[in-house]
Amino acid sequence: MPYFGSEDAVKELKRSLANPNIQADRLRYRNVILKVIRFMTQGVDVSSVFMELVKASATVDIVQKKLVYLYMCTYAALKPDLALLAINTLCKDCSDPNPMVRGLALRSMCSLRMPGIQEYIQQPILSGLQDKASYVRRVAVLGCAKMHAQQSDLELDGALVNELYSMLRDKDPIVMVNCLRALEEMLKREGGVVINRPIAHHLLNRMVDLDQWGQSEVLTFLLRYKPRNEEEVFDILNLLDPFLKSSHPSVVMGATKLFLILATDFPHVQTDVLVRVKGPLLSACTSESRELCFTALCHVREILHSMPGHFNGHYKKFFCSYAEPHYIKYQKMNILCELVNDENVQQILEELKVYCTDVSEELAQAAIFAIGSIARTYNEKCVDILTGLLELQHEHITSAVIQTFRDLVWLSPQCATAVCEALPGCEDTIQDNEGKQALVWLLGMHGENISSAPYVLEDFVENVKMETSPAVKMELLTALVRLFISRPAECQDTLGRLLQFSIGCMASEEDKGIEKLEADPEKLTLVTDVQIDPEHFENNWATLEVACRKSVNWRSGDNLDAIQAALQVVNIYTIARSKSGTTPWKAYLYAEDNRECMFLMELLHETQTDNIQITVKQSKGSKAALKSFVPLVETVIRTVSGLKS
Repeated sequence: MPYFGSEDAVKELKRSLANPNIQADRLRYRNVILKVIRFMTQGVDVSSVFMELVKASATVDIVQKKLVYLYMCTYAALKPDLALLAINTLCKDCSDPNPMVRGLALRSMCSLRMPGIQEYIQQPILSGLQDKASYVRRVAVLGCAKMHAQQSDLELDGALVNELYSMLRDKDPIVMVNCLRALEEMLKREGGVVINRPIAHHLLNRMVDLDQWGQSEVLTFLLRYKPRNEEEVFDILNLLDPFLKSSHPSVVMGATKLFLILATDFPHVQTDVLVRVKGPLLSACTSESRELCFTALCHVREILHSMPGHFNGHYKKFFCSYAEPHYIKYQKMNILCELVNDENVQQILEELKVYCTDVSEELAQAAIFAIGSIARTYNEKCVDILTGLLELQHEHITSAVIQTFRDLVWLSPQCATAVCEALPGCEDTIQDNEGKQALVWLLGMHGENISSAPYVLEDFVENVKMETSPAVKMELLTALVRLFISRPAECQDTLGRLLQFSIGCMASEEDKGIEKLEADPEKLTLVTDVQIDPEHFENNWATLEVACRKSVNWRSGDNLDAIQAALQVVNIYTIARSKSGTTPWKAYLYAEDNRECMFLMELLHETQTDNIQITVKQSKGSKAALKSFVPLVETVIRTVSGLKS
C-alpha cells in the first residue's frame, strides 16, 4: 500500500476519483474527496487531481460541493487555466434554487485568486445583492470588498458604493454589519465609511438585533459621529445605557468608550459611567481568556489616567498568578504602581518583591523597575528592598537595581546617602552595558561619598581596551573628569591614562550623538613639568602663525575654570586666564611633546555664543603632532562640558 504523502498515494487517489463505480456510490466518492482535502491541509501537493475535482463539483450533494470548492480556492492560483473550467459550474450554482448553494458558490468565486476573475464575479455579486435570501446577500456584500481588493488600482465604482450605503437598512442585521465592513475596506483611501446622523440613529436603533460581535463593531463605527446638540447627546446616551450591562466585555468597553467621548462636556456623567463599569471590568481582568484579560487591563490603565485611585480598593485583583503570560504580568505590575497609597504600599511592595526573583530575567527586571517607580514616593521602604536584592548577587538583578538607583538618585537626591552605602562590591557582579553605565554614573556623580570610587573607576580604565560599548567608555570618561574635580589626588593618574588612551582616537558620530574611543596611544606624547616664563610665551605668541583655529560647543553656565584643571591632567598647562565670570573669558596655555614641539593655545568664550574658540600655534610645523593635539583639547573640553555646573 502506498505510504502517506507519496506520489503513488496521490496517483491512487486520482484513479479512485476517475473510477465510475466509486462515482456511482455517493458516500464512497465523498470519502475519496475527503482524503484529498486531508492531504491538502497536511501539506501534500494534490494539484494533479484538479481536473477530477472540477468534474466532482457538478453534484447535488452540498457537502461534496463544499469540499470541492475548498480545494479549488486553494489551487486556483496554481492552475488558473483549469480553474476557468470550474467557473461555469460556479456561475450555474449561483442561480441554484437552494440559497445555501447560491451563497456557497458566490463565496467560492470571490475567493478564487486568479487573473481575470473579476469579469466573471461582477454580475453574480450584483445579483446576490438583490437576492431574497439573507445568507446570499451577506456573502455578496463581503464579495464587493473582495472584488475591490483584487482590482484596487482601478477607479472605485460609485454606484456600488451607493448600493452598499442603501443596504445599511437591510432587514437582516448581519447584512447591515457586513455593509459597514465592506464600505470601510473599499473607502479606506477616503477615510473609511461616513457615519452621518440618519445612519448613526439607524445603527443605534438596530443594535438590539445584533449579536455581541456585531454590537462591538457598530459601537466602533459610531465613534465617528458627532451629535449636533446636547439634546441629541442625551438621546444617544439613553439608547446606549442598556449596553453598559452587557455580559460581553467588548460590548461594555465599546459602549463605555462611546459614552465617555459623547459626555466630554458632562464630567458627572463620565464619572457615573466609570463607576458602573467597574464590576464588569474587574471580572474581565480575571477572565480565563488571556486576550480578554489583557484588553481589560489596558482599559483599567486608561481609566486610572483620568481617575487616579479608582480601583484602589481592588488592588489584589491585579496580583499576578504563576501561569499568566508575561504581557499580562507587565500590565498588572504597571497598574499596581498606579494604585499604591499609604494603606496598601507594604502589601504591594511585598508582592512585587516576589516577582523580582522570577525565573524570567526580563520579568524580574521589570518588577525591580516597578519598585523603583514607587520609590519616588516611598523612598525608605523601596531602598531597603532594593538593597536586600543586591545580596542575591545575580547579574541581571544587580544590574536592574543599579539602574533603578541611578534614576532614583537623579529624581530624589535625598536617597543618595543610602544608595552610596549599598554600592560597594556591585562592580564584581555587573556585566551588561546598561548596568555598567549606571554604576559608573553613580560613582562619578556621588564618588566623593564612596571611598572606593576612584579605585573602582581605575579598574574600569585598566580594562577599557576590552570594553566594546562606546556609551560605557564615554560615561567612564565623564565620570572620571567629574570625580577628578572633587578628588584630584586620587584620580589624576587614572584620568591622565584614560585621556591619553583617547588622544586622536575619538571619532564623532553627529547623527547618533555618540563619541567612540579607539586605542592609538603613540600619536602624541606631551612631556610633564614644562616651564615657560610669561615673556617668552608672549614673544612666541606674537611671532608664530596660527596653525589651527576651531570651535567646540560649550553650554552656557558651565564651569569654565574646570577646563584648565582637566587640561593639566594631560600635561597642558595654564600660564594666564581671566577670572571666573569675566566676559569675554580667555585662557592662555602651553604644552610640549617629546619631539620638542611647543604648542601655544588661546581659549576664548563669549557669553553671546554657545562655543569656545580654540586658537593653536606651534613652534615646529609637524602636522601629525597638530592633528593629535587639537583632538585632545576638544576631547577634554567636550567632556567637561558634559558635566552639570
